[in-house]
Amino acid sequence: MTFLLLQALTGLASAATLFLVAAGLTVIFGVTRVVNFSHGSLYMLGAYIGWTVLGHLPRTPWGFALGVAATAVALAVLGSLLEMTLLRRLYRAPELLQLLATFGVVLIVQDAAQAIWGTEDLPLPRPPWMRGFIVIGAERFPSYDLLLIAAGPAVLAALWLLLHRTRWGTLVRAATQDRAMLAALGVNQRLLFTSVFALGAGLAGLGGALGLPLGSANLQLDLSVITDAFVVVVVGGLGSVPGAFLASVLIGVLQAAGVALVPKATLVIVFVVMAVTLVLRPHGLLGRGGTLAREAEAPALVVPATLAARWLGLAALAVLAAAPLFAGPFAVAVLTEAMIAVLFAASLHFMMGPGGMASFGHAAWFGIGAYGAGLAATLLAWPLPLALLGAVLTAGVVAALFGWFVVRLSGVYLAMLTLAFAQIVWAVAQQWTDVTGGDNGILSVWPSGMLADPRAFYWLTLALCTGGALLLRRVLFAPAGYALRAARDSALRAEAIGLNAAHLRLAAFALAGAAAGLAGGLDAFSKGSVFPTYVSIGRSVDALLMVLLGGVQTMAGPIVGAMVYTGLYDLLLQTVALWRLVLGLAIVTLVLAFPQGIAGALRRGQA
Repeated sequence: MTFLLLQALTGLASAATLFLVAAGLTVIFGVTRVVNFSHGSLYMLGAYIGWTVLGHLPRTPWGFALGVAATAVALAVLGSLLEMTLLRRLYRAPELLQLLATFGVVLIVQDAAQAIWGTEDLPLPRPPWMRGFIVIGAERFPSYDLLLIAAGPAVLAALWLLLHRTRWGTLVRAATQDRAMLAALGVNQRLLFTSVFALGAGLAGLGGALGLPLGSANLQLDLSVITDAFVVVVVGGLGSVPGAFLASVLIGVLQAAGVALVPKATLVIVFVVMAVTLVLRPHGLLGRGGTLAREAEAPALVVPATLAARWLGLAALAVLAAAPLFAGPFAVAVLTEAMIAVLFAASLHFMMGPGGMASFGHAAWFGIGAYGAGLAATLLAWPLPLALLGAVLTAGVVAALFGWFVVRLSGVYLAMLTLAFAQIVWAVAQQWTDVTGGDNGILSVWPSGMLADPRAFYWLTLALCTGGALLLRRVLFAPAGYALRAARDSALRAEAIGLNAAHLRLAAFALAGAAAGLAGGLDAFSKGSVFPTYVSIGRSVDALLMVLLGGVQTMAGPIVGAMVYTGLYDLLLQTVALWRLVLGLAIVTLVLAFPQGIAGALRRGQA
């Protein structure tokens, strides 16, 4: 019993810092509707700035309190600057475009933090007063953890008083309900939004500083904490601070119990909770769907390509086919990677554009295809054609099974459920070492015979990826594609004329999953190995970046985006030391300059 009590208390301590991050994220989203992927970067900066400030203050309780408060204020100022310089320009943009811009901020902050504080972990030595403990049964429990447990409810109470007992809080709740009416009443929305963002960033900084004695300031904090924070916000209900508190306690305790009781399931517990919650309560435990603004409806896709555009595409394809005759081995490898990226991006575009289904976890199907091909080639000794067919079928079937739960949702909730499934797949790949090899991966997945020649494999990849992208395009201009777009634009009208919107979305989900599985299988043979990173959040974000950079509402968008992103990434990786910073600046610039994507801007210029 004592052991279980200690684990529960440990979970409550970790839940406190998680709640601070999630509370700031949910307050920002509730008012501004910004999906702020850079919120984890604010937490990371809170840890780094807290380490710097606390290192120059007396190591007393009052010195620690002063340093934590100063860190929260510093992050509130940085958050305000971020809102005024970037996010203020994106309030009317689609949520996924906001996600793209804030991911660019993540890259910028990562390299900036590395340049300032270096790559080493920076732990905060605990002073004597912080090393105290209490005795529970025969076990010791840190006194500082008790302080964190008390901090969670204290911050919740302070936020409740702020939101329900002040005029500012009344305006914030009004903005959550109806921003247009608030503007009609003459409220300065810019000032209100900036103050809300300052509060959210300050809470993230507070969480980073308070969590510092439990770990260290490091460059991995941003992505790790934002994943858990998104889970908490979605499980609790977007825009609900009490929901975030309830979800953080639930997830913190479950994680602590998982570490002690089922350590091999610790990576998957959080995302199983989110998946089950979204299936049973699509708007979260305390969320209300009616209070959230709907995503802007997407305009119809363009008409089939003109004759000139088709000739241009054939010319580009001819150049790509002839490239290995003149290019060196490295260029062939980059082109192979680019072709795989084209199919991967086209499969996501198929869901996002005509299907209207945003996905934060599209890497699940890419990874399942890669593991399917890798296991077929190594364990079953299947030849490459059969292994690729197995990758397509495996990813397509699993996508169809999962899609049965997904197609009922929409917007951010659908995107977060796909993220949950992708993280479950990643956790399985990470911990089912007997089959997947875990971090050691699956090795020696190389093509044999004629295809062992990199040029021959490139031509096969070019043919399969081009054929896959053209097949997806053909479906979009077939009756099924028009029906899918009708269901996207108005599900009720589509149902009224006899179309089954759920079945159409499910078919699109499965087809997109199969295409991504083919891309993953090709990538496995191209790299000769498969690792859990194939299913990581970063891989899903790469696909989103390619689609959004190219333009969701153009047929050429995923192709242009994949080629530009792959080329820019490889170029910066080789030539620039701070490549993340440069890439992040490029992404933010492209979002601001070309909100419709590169291909969308070109189409608009020709109109």
